[in-house]
Amino acid sequence: RRFLKLVKICCKTLSDFWLSRILTFQLLPKIIKRRVYALKRLQLQSANIEAKFYEEVHELERKYAGLYQPIYDKRRDVVAGTVEPTDEECEWQSDREEVELAEDLQKKAALEEKQAESAGTDDPKGVPEFWLTIFKRVDMLEEMLQEHDEPILKHLLDITVKFSEPGQPMSFILEFHFEPNGYFSNSVLTKVYKMKSEPDAADPFSFEGPEIIDCEGCKIDWQKGKDVTVKIVKKKQKHKGRGTIRTVTKEVPQDSFFNFFNPDEDLDFTLATDFEIGHFFRERVIPRAVLYFTGEALEDDESDLDEEGEEEDEGDFDPTVSI
Repeated sequence: RRFLKLVKICCKTLSDFWLSRILTFQLLPKIIKRRVYALKRLQLQSANIEAKFYEEVHELERKYAGLYQPIYDKRRDVVAGTVEPTDEECEWQSDREEVELAEDLQKKAALEEKQAESAGTDDPKGVPEFWLTIFKRVDMLEEMLQEHDEPILKHLLDITVKFSEPGQPMSFILEFHFEPNGYFSNSVLTKVYKMKSEPDAADPFSFEGPEIIDCEGCKIDWQKGKDVTVKIVKKKQKHKGRGTIRTVTKEVPQDSFFNFFNPDEDLDFTLATDFEIGHFFRERVIPRAVLYFTGEALEDDESDLDEEGEEEDEGDFDPTVSI
């Protein structure tokens, strides 16, 4: 009861706050309000220019995507093991990093290396479980990941992004490339994000840049009995007349990362959540994949969150403060 009472008080306080602001404006002299309306028309012009700015940013992203692609292609080949980097390409300041490792970790690494050599183990191909490791390290992706998804994601070769062509509606496509596997026949799974960069006619001043207006997954051609987005449930049914009992089976949805490709409201996917995940893949994971694999990017993300938290603390909203 106390909580509900507090909520009502807060709502009333906020309502009174905004109402007071509206009334304050309405009480201004007519000549002042007339000038304010002129300022709002200027603000609308500014919003329209901002929309054009973001359209050009999108074109610039598309242009530079072509410059990044050879680097991403080489990364894919090294991860998959189809290309072995040269000694020069492998040079890194590893000596300093090894000194910073705890002594016990160095001993453990040396022991494991010695055991592998004595067992005659072949060198692993590429970087095993590269993308799966990233999924398991990143909180946002780990929350979507289920145990039954992991064997499939071991076959994930690469994740790429494609931007819409010039003159086409603004959009981007996430492509998940898989090696041949026993789970589905698709070589690429896609997710399309459709965007717009223009102020809403009904609320133009809410414009803050491009927004997702729709997204489309793709059909996954699962092998028989391998669809991890559903599970088989057995239920006993009793015949009303004869009294006999039979067992029936049916498929019901279950949590899986692969629901990402065919979001359904019943599976708690919303457009806002979907966009957040897609944006994270595009802006963070794809450009900085190796740093998420090593864990270095996670430290940067935590630092960003700390800084955002400090800014929010400084700007806490107080409806009693005059504007």
